[in-house]
Amino acid sequence: MKKYISTIALAAVAILGSSCEEYLSEQLVTGVSAGSFYTTAAGFESAVNATYSETKFFYGPERGFSMTVFGTDVHTNGADGSHKMLNLYDGGLNPAQAFVRDTWRDFYRGINQANATINRSQDIPGLSEQHKNLRLAEVRFLRALYYFNLVRFYGDVHLSLEETQGVEITANRTPAGQIYSEAIIPDLQFAIANLPNSQSDYGRATKPAAEFLLAKVYMTRAYQSYGQGNGDAQEAERLMSNVINNYNFSLLTDVAALWDINNQRNAEIIWSIQNNKSQVDEGIDGQGHRGHLYFLMEYDVLPGMARDTENGRPWKRFRPTPFHLGLWNRAIDSRYDKTYKHAWISNNEGNIPRWTAQDAAAGHIPSNLVGERKFAVGDTAVFIPGPGKDAEWTAARKARTRYLVITDDVYDERWYPSLNKWIDPTRPNRQHEMGQRDHPLMRLADAYLIRAEARIMLGNTTGAAEDINVIRRRAAWPGMESQMEITPAQATLDYLLDERGRELDGEGHRWFDLARTKKLIERVRLHNVEAGPNIQEFHILRPIPLEQIDRSDGGYPQNCGYPGANC
Repeated sequence: MKKYISTIALAAVAILGSSCEEYLSEQLVTGVSAGSFYTTAAGFESAVNATYSETKFFYGPERGFSMTVFGTDVHTNGADGSHKMLNLYDGGLNPAQAFVRDTWRDFYRGINQANATINRSQDIPGLSEQHKNLRLAEVRFLRALYYFNLVRFYGDVHLSLEETQGVEITANRTPAGQIYSEAIIPDLQFAIANLPNSQSDYGRATKPAAEFLLAKVYMTRAYQSYGQGNGDAQEAERLMSNVINNYNFSLLTDVAALWDINNQRNAEIIWSIQNNKSQVDEGIDGQGHRGHLYFLMEYDVLPGMARDTENGRPWKRFRPTPFHLGLWNRAIDSRYDKTYKHAWISNNEGNIPRWTAQDAAAGHIPSNLVGERKFAVGDTAVFIPGPGKDAEWTAARKARTRYLVITDDVYDERWYPSLNKWIDPTRPNRQHEMGQRDHPLMRLADAYLIRAEARIMLGNTTGAAEDINVIRRRAAWPGMESQMEITPAQATLDYLLDERGRELDGEGHRWFDLARTKKLIERVRLHNVEAGPNIQEFHILRPIPLEQIDRSDGGYPQNCGYPGANC
């Protein structure tokens, strides 16, 4: 297999910190030999830190969101972007597709970095065995994450636990079940045995993070023919119970507090990918979190509005499906109201509309208001009532309202409800793409929902309902907690997936959730108008990149259904 690894010129990992707290960071080291530098204590630490770097190419930039949000039941494509084939499942989703190729390439680069760090860790002067095992546990945690993503996306893939130096043109295609049993699970078991409950360097892997990841691994394998079904579900339940009960994590009282950019290190976060504001703004970190770009409608061309930092730079990539917008009962559930934007406040006097004679003739305004501006800077300019509220806005009411009201009858690829979780008003200017937000890959709410999923598989619907209700009570408007609770009879896999859609909206889990539970084809056909006509059974896996096929001696087998497959 052709893999590329820079000798030691490693991409910087920037982890959010403050003046009084430690955070994981990495210095760029060049002009040295990996063979000698890796075998020093300082070199070993840099090699470990570099293994974290590959998380930042996927978690936060457009690629990771596109690979996990597009082509699901809850999000479809907006007006812009060149990767819509990931949503449309048309001929553009082929072995040459850039995001499919780059995801393969970068995770294998991370695996090779991990392999190099592990293989060169013997007999390092001045390094205790305990500290070495701690750092190796971090590396093996990351290698497991990278392989887990690869098998979830591509199925059977190349397995190597040895460092590649230079170019290789031979490759194996190891069955996914073997990769779970020989790489992913042993790596995470080692990590659990050697990682501490917490680390002073915020952002490093920990024991509960490894338990969380292993629980997801078991829950994913449980659905597969090579898995152990209930046995895997039992392990997932046990591990998530450890995460929930045996550490100091707790759900935040208010859902909105999770997305306060000044509250990113909170009691609900188990493990997150870090971004450091100063390094992002100064260009030292070339990635940063860019989720603030992708879920926004084109507000900046509407009356009374101009693009600004507070409202974000709208790239119009991902818009919610009508099915998704119908998941929340807003009378009792606060999550839609707390994570979607409703009002845009005017910031541009130059394009504020004026009342016309036609408005007066229609009886919408007194005649003395003709020619007057409808509103002023600082007033509401645009309002989206959102699901369940549109019927309140008749055409007549909208016509006599000073500001623009966008209801579901006019939603399209440019204007639609906008997810607000990733907004980053701290960026240095309105055009700046890289944000400082962390990417919370593991949080306690997800732990409860994965445990509920395991319990559903095991037939324990009472326990599953209890877990789901923990999340739903937290999401309730005050006084509505009992109305939010479900019964054991309601605790089905489909209900669980709906609840994951409500709770984990836009956080990069949805494609994995549907593929894991074998619900991808069914739900996309039912709920994604753009994707439904094209999606086929083989789309449960992504195509093997053409680059991998072309550069492997004798070729490399393509996943069934895609061009070049021999199935």
